[in-house]
Amino acid sequence: MKERPIAVDLFCGAGGLSLGFEQAGFDVIAAVEIDPIHAAVHKYNFPHCTVVPKSVTDVSGNQLRELSGIGGEEVDIVFGGPPCQGFSLIGQRAIDDPRNSLVKDFVRIIAELSPRYFLFENVKGLTVGKHKQVLNEIVAEFGKVGYEVRTPWRVLNAVNYCVPQERERLFLLGRRKDQPPPCYPQPTTISPVKNKIGDLLPVAPTCEEALADLPDAESFEELKYDDCVEVEAWGELSEYAKRIRCETEEDWHLGYKRDWNKGELTSSGRTNHTEISRGRFAETEPGKVEPISRFFKLAPWGVSNTLRAGTDSARGAFTSPRPIHYKKRRCITVREMARLHGFPDWFRFHKTKWHGARQIGNAVPPPLARALAQEFVRAMNINPRQPEAILELGDTRLLALDMSSAADFFGVEVAIAKRNRKSGAKKRKQEEVEAALAKQEAILEHG
Repeated sequence: MKERPIAVDLFCGAGGLSLGFEQAGFDVIAAVEIDPIHAAVHKYNFPHCTVVPKSVTDVSGNQLRELSGIGGEEVDIVFGGPPCQGFSLIGQRAIDDPRNSLVKDFVRIIAELSPRYFLFENVKGLTVGKHKQVLNEIVAEFGKVGYEVRTPWRVLNAVNYCVPQERERLFLLGRRKDQPPPCYPQPTTISPVKNKIGDLLPVAPTCEEALADLPDAESFEELKYDDCVEVEAWGELSEYAKRIRCETEEDWHLGYKRDWNKGELTSSGRTNHTEISRGRFAETEPGKVEPISRFFKLAPWGVSNTLRAGTDSARGAFTSPRPIHYKKRRCITVREMARLHGFPDWFRFHKTKWHGARQIGNAVPPPLARALAQEFVRAMNINPRQPEAILELGDTRLLALDMSSAADFFGVEVAIAKRNRKSGAKKRKQEEVEAALAKQEAILEHG
């Protein structure tokens, strides 16, 4: 009987799924990520994991076995979410999107590694209209390589798993046909706003419970130029904040403890808003959308809207709008985004706000990932041990690498386009939006 089952993370990003599965008792022995900046952040947070800075297209199951050092040992689960822009409910969608080829590579690696189980994550858009046919084809592909997908498949909302955010995603639970079937996790919380189950379940943490104890980033001059600062005074911790700050042994779940500085406020670089924008933010009612910027304003008694990643570098590198803080006249910081996503405070992101926000927006919230992982543990009928080791986090320089230096660090070629705000139609569209906002702000300021 294994003390800790082993897992492989494909399309790992910063590591939302990696963290949830680790907390449920898995050892994530390999993680594949094409973007060297995201790969570097994963390496920082998971120093014991082998990071493979390549496209899954260029990776084989045998290579993953060799690089991670597991040899012929059985892999218990492979999980990941192939890039989902081709399926998204936002923007243009097409069944013949060439990015679907990455889904086929996901299936190929499953066939090559022959794990006991797999978890496939994707956007809800894959379940809508004609895209159901794509979903059916994906399920059939898994069947061809000896795997059965639990049906009916389900879309899960993170708010139902102790996450202060409305976020719906499709999850396919797959098993090798000689393995017991896993189940979907039962909800553990309900939305504080959409209370349809009465008192049967606890209420999910609210935005205020998630953020109120954090020091205000705008109180620190250093955060104009950096993303972290030493802080002496923190606010009163809610029960949710205590868990996020790992106040007790139980808050580490079955994951590895990290050696971290609890006095540091990290991932909190400031944003320079104009006074006009700040005025508009202040006038917007909580739970409503600011009409000019279209930014959603958090409600202290509610949960966040879905935190999104924005566009990638190939499509203009535009940051998805961060919500407006429920109390401050500004958008929330990357750390505040992380709180709303269920990441613990020891977990850090790239120092650049654009990269940090993307890493969170692309991630599965760790509490939801943990709930899913626990169901696979039950299906395996194992009892993972609590690790005794305390891990040192990686070199903080990993959090500040640009694309070229990150590629040099891993000894790979830059495989994706560099961030470029001046690309084609996206640039023109962005300029139009910015011009309209500037005009509106001038009218508001000068009459």
